[in-house]
Amino acid sequence: QVELVESGGGSVQSGGSLRLSCVVFGYTYSPYCMGWFRQAPGKEREGVAAHPIVGRTTYADSVKGRFTISRDNAKNTLYLQMNSLGPEDTAMYYCAADFGTMCSLLSTYNYWGQGTQVTVSS
Repeated sequence: QVELVESGGGSVQSGGSLRLSCVVFGYTYSPYCMGWFRQAPGKEREGVAAHPIVGRTTYADSVKGRFTISRDNAKNTLYLQMNSLGPEDTAMYYCAADFGTMCSLLSTYNYWGQGTQVTVSS
């Protein structure tokens, strides 16, 4: 049973930073693709960043230059460094993993975490 556990959410003021982490349990090999998604109240879930096991990372335009996705395959852990946070970044952030061969910001991943809340006050 694959399980994803996120941590690192919290409340910060505008301009602040947070680092999210996501650990994958229950699978020997690292997922081909891992990504971060977010969903604000009343809005659809959107892809934030994706990181294949090899290759180029992908970011949503809204976070380019502010967020950095990284992964430690030896630890089966995904990270999201979020800088220059603004109220528009307030959302529940979800980690996702896919063991296939595609890696994008579309919500087609096999496995999802429970989410970690990020709240940014102005």
